[in-house]
Amino acid sequence: MRIQGIDHIEFYVGDLEKSSAWLCDAFGFRVAGRSAPGSGTAATRSVLLRQGQIQLVLTTTAAPDDDVAQFVARHGDGVAVIAFGVDNVTSAFAEITAVGAVPISGPRSAQAGTQCVTTAVVSGFGDVVHRLVERTGTGAEFAPGTVQMAPGAGLADQDRPLLDLLDHVAVCVPAGELDSTVSYYRDVFGLAQIYDERIEVGTQAMASKVVQDHAGRVTFTLIEPDLTRDPGQIDEFLSAHGGAGVQHLAFRTEDIAAAVTALSGRGVQFLVAPAGYYQALETRLGQLAIQIDVLRGLNVLADRDRWGQMFQIFCRSTHERHTFFIELIERKGALTFGSSNIRALYEALDDTRAGLTH
Repeated sequence: MRIQGIDHIEFYVGDLEKSSAWLCDAFGFRVAGRSAPGSGTAATRSVLLRQGQIQLVLTTTAAPDDDVAQFVARHGDGVAVIAFGVDNVTSAFAEITAVGAVPISGPRSAQAGTQCVTTAVVSGFGDVVHRLVERTGTGAEFAPGTVQMAPGAGLADQDRPLLDLLDHVAVCVPAGELDSTVSYYRDVFGLAQIYDERIEVGTQAMASKVVQDHAGRVTFTLIEPDLTRDPGQIDEFLSAHGGAGVQHLAFRTEDIAAAVTALSGRGVQFLVAPAGYYQALETRLGQLAIQIDVLRGLNVLADRDRWGQMFQIFCRSTHERHTFFIELIERKGALTFGSSNIRALYEALDDTRAGLTH
């Protein structure tokens, strides 16, 4: 099986209108569809949001004990489904369940005109599952019979989107589960490990490994705490979230300076770069595609790999448990990750945590 990319991300949320308004008003997403009348259960409602190539589904429920309610009770609002595009759901489902994926729901199809969408669901990490999605034919439907599309939802945005695509997903797992999680995505989904780093921040430490598909369209940054050191941010995430889960989504932008400026004007707050971060940046990385003064003024981090440069910034979490946030990233040739920005992120998060406790 070859994954064709991340088709969409589904969040389970407690307040659907508040969550969708936050993503639309602050980050520029647009409502592309809503639950079709008579679809699903009477208690469950969903909203489809789009921007660039990014598709987000937000789902809530009024039922006290269904899967959505139980997820939100355990974890708070969060990513519950990561959907992979595949060329053939039936064969992919059979293949990956034969090598270790737990089947949750088998292949089922829905059709609208010449367009057919087939899906199936298998296990992922923690309470996060993977939906396999096969799209054939032509049309703008997202989920025929389930999502009622808004007028013009299949057309490209007239305005240039601030955010273009989902660059990577950052996942926290309990200590001792990092290697088995890497093995699961290698053996079941065919992802390869491309990065391995140990990060130390003060008296805490964590290990990070990155897995990616053959085309670089699906990238998971997997992180576990080091229990031989003091408890830190990953331990706090796992405790507050209630186990393994998605810590952040990284959205790619073609112009990070413009995106940060626009989002700041809409009320989005960003983490502040660690003290002294920019002093030796050009000496360490060489000439940068974005001027140091611009980076410093916006608190954008910079790094590079052997293919080029990347620029990153992390939003302050507005989650009630402080367990989820959004990253913006611009890549100028870089294909993977550099060596210093993960540490800079967690130093900035440490500063934020210190401020919250004072």
